[in-house]
Amino acid sequence: MALRRMDNVGIVVEDLEGAIGFFRELGLELEGRATIEGEWAGRVTGLGDQRVEIAMMRTPDGHGRLELSRFLAPAVVADHRDAPVNALGYLRVMFAVDDLDETLERLFARGARLVGDLVRYEDAYRLCYIRGPEGLLIGLAQELR
Repeated sequence: MALRRMDNVGIVVEDLEGAIGFFRELGLELEGRATIEGEWAGRVTGLGDQRVEIAMMRTPDGHGRLELSRFLAPAVVADHRDAPVNALGYLRVMFAVDDLDETLERLFARGARLVGDLVRYEDAYRLCYIRGPEGLLIGLAQELR
């Protein structure tokens, strides 16, 4: 049996509408929204009685997805949004973009801020990290070839 695909990356947020708007501005499409609750959901996550609003965002090529979640119950227990790039665990998602300068201009207008510098890696990429909605760490890369 072989791995078929990576289905999605989950991101927990406080402001679901703001996160949806930010990732739409980046170029993702809202695939659907739902409220997830019930005994089966609590068994999957190990959280017991849970209630969570989710929004599934799809990349334009249809291959990648972000699942944005806002927990109504139980309450959020940890906050990793200020962790530096070298922190242990899942940390960031990186997107390939056509025009890094234009993308940054649009995202800065929505509150994003540059983490370090915009850099050039050889003749292959222009790269940067930004802090997006709620301080989420996001990588952006523009292929130069």
